[in-house]
Amino acid sequence: MGYRKDSIWKAVDWWTIGLYLILLVCGWFSVCGASYDYGEPNFLDFGTRAGKQLMWMGCSLCLGFVLLMLEDKFYDTYAYLIYGILLLLLFGTIFNPHEIKGSRSWIVLGPVSLQPAEFAKFATALALAKFMGEYTFSMKRKKHMLAALGIILLPMVLIVLQKETGSALVYLSFFLVLYREGMTGSILFAGICAVVYFIVGVRFSADLMPDETTPWGAFSVWGLIVLLSGLLFYSYAKLHRRFACYILGVSGGVILLAVLFSCYVIPFNVVIVEMVLAAAIVLYLLYLYYRERLANYMYILVFTVGSTVFFYSIDYVFNNVLEAHQKIRIEVLLGITDDPAGAGYNVNQSKIAIGSGGFWGKGFLNGTQTKLKYVPEQDTDFIFCTVGEEQGFFGSALVLLLFTAFILRLMVLSERQTSRFGRVYGYCVLSIFFFHLFINIGMVLGVTPVIGIPLPFFSYGGSSLWGFTILLFVFLRIDAGRDR
Repeated sequence: MGYRKDSIWKAVDWWTIGLYLILLVCGWFSVCGASYDYGEPNFLDFGTRAGKQLMWMGCSLCLGFVLLMLEDKFYDTYAYLIYGILLLLLFGTIFNPHEIKGSRSWIVLGPVSLQPAEFAKFATALALAKFMGEYTFSMKRKKHMLAALGIILLPMVLIVLQKETGSALVYLSFFLVLYREGMTGSILFAGICAVVYFIVGVRFSADLMPDETTPWGAFSVWGLIVLLSGLLFYSYAKLHRRFACYILGVSGGVILLAVLFSCYVIPFNVVIVEMVLAAAIVLYLLYLYYRERLANYMYILVFTVGSTVFFYSIDYVFNNVLEAHQKIRIEVLLGITDDPAGAGYNVNQSKIAIGSGGFWGKGFLNGTQTKLKYVPEQDTDFIFCTVGEEQGFFGSALVLLLFTAFILRLMVLSERQTSRFGRVYGYCVLSIFFFHLFINIGMVLGVTPVIGIPLPFFSYGGSSLWGFTILLFVFLRIDAGRDR
């Protein structure tokens, strides 16, 4: 037993632990700055936000120590059991009578509130790594692919039912892991196209072209569908590349003539022309598929039809599925609505706070915007604005460099794993941290939607800090035992 413990401390990656501790300390000082009230300088008082965060940091360090002391095989052996327990907690939380900020994602145990969604991330990562680590697993087998998607989507659906959409979206980061392990790039391509269709379709849905008849949003999306279908035809139907060039050339020419006719002769909805062109492509793909029986034709056909269905479902989802506050946040982000006193208030105040910090910042505890509480949620979701105001551009860049080094180190650890279980889990950890960092910093700067997810190790809160600590230290223990 003594030899095992000694070997753990020699094998554990101290560079990652060092970065973890530095980020933890920087995060605590940020919480101090964000929650500080004039006349209350005692940050060690457990009745203050800073004091509570310090207590949770101590608990996190103890938790990390315990996780390192467990056998690395423990996480592989009990991955499905841990996943099942967390799924039951997520399901039970749906019926929780305690509602906090419109969400039923919290379990209240006296003075302590825990959010199972934060801990479900590491459980899902373990289950996914366990399943994909099986010797017989192959991304090319449809049933394996569907099972992996099920492991990811099941907790995601349960969290959505808790009205915690932001935390649910974090699970999309697992698709980066699937791509790393051999998932076809067409799925990632389809996802990117869906995002583009949504943004363009929503942003320009009410704008009309010069003919005052054709909506820019529908025209642009249908044009993209025809263009991308032609490009896919060129890439995957090598025997018919000449015809693919005809498709692209003729389609572009017909659309251009239709636009000119609509603008200068008789105004009409040019989208109809694009729909006819897309239908012609679909019919020709069906003809080729039944003649040559090549799956590539069916894949392109599914993309074209799927793009059409997705585009016409956007309006329904945007107006009937999304909550009112989610809808207005997207509209503000896309520039459709200007609501500086409502949905855009958080982002506007955050930008003001960051901009007021200048290059060097106003100094620790000297941020006027944060001290006067102009920024809502400034010690949780919007804590990065405190860094920007007090430490300026220099401090903000330093924090981002620390996070970059942290993520790159996780990538190095993931690639050096000797088992697929360790590699998949490592990339799950990396993807979750990257998603949180990108979305949180993006929403503070106003370049991504405000979905309410914490900045790792910085945002105030015990559940998120413990969740990130468990996620990281489980991986460090798996990495420490990689040679065995």
